[in-house]
Amino acid sequence: MTEYLKSFKLFSDEEINEFLRLSRTRRLKKGDYYITQNEICDSLSFVKNGIFRSFYYSNKDDEITYCFTFPNNLLMAYSSFISESKSEENIQSLTDAEIISISKEDLEPLTESNRNWLSFLKIIAEKEYVELEKWIFNHQKDKAQQRYLDLINKQPEYIQEIPLHYIASYLGITQRHLSRIRANIS
Repeated sequence: MTEYLKSFKLFSDEEINEFLRLSRTRRLKKGDYYITQNEICDSLSFVKNGIFRSFYYSNKDDEITYCFTFPNNLLMAYSSFISESKSEENIQSLTDAEIISISKEDLEPLTESNRNWLSFLKIIAEKEYVELEKWIFNHQKDKAQQRYLDLINKQPEYIQEIPLHYIASYLGITQRHLSRIRANIS
């Protein structure tokens, strides 16, 4: 977490230590939920280790995986976090995981007393927007095989830990189609 915060080039060691003092470490087992639909996301978390998937239920009650979160990334139900409204998504740990979390209640005084934390939250908001835009564009213009290759190239060390039916859902294809793609690129 310290290295992640330092990468923004905003914070002094003292500011990072204050953040860490207000944070807590939480361990989740494979299958545990970080948040479920209709809960309010009241914390910002950093994935120290583990893999998470974000999903929602379609009108037909099918689980639609739309995001994976890997180590050294932030984890939250972002729209619920900023709006303080019930989440439309579920975030589940796909592996045993360890996260570092700070509650919104503890984060707000930092943002009120230090503009660096406001800048940090602004950067996070911008990154979330860019990632959402990329996801939309990629799902509209790239074929499933290209999206699969992109996922493999970005996270080769973790991809084997994600069940294939979640990858297929993420790509918007059937498991059978994913099997054909995997056979073609092998």
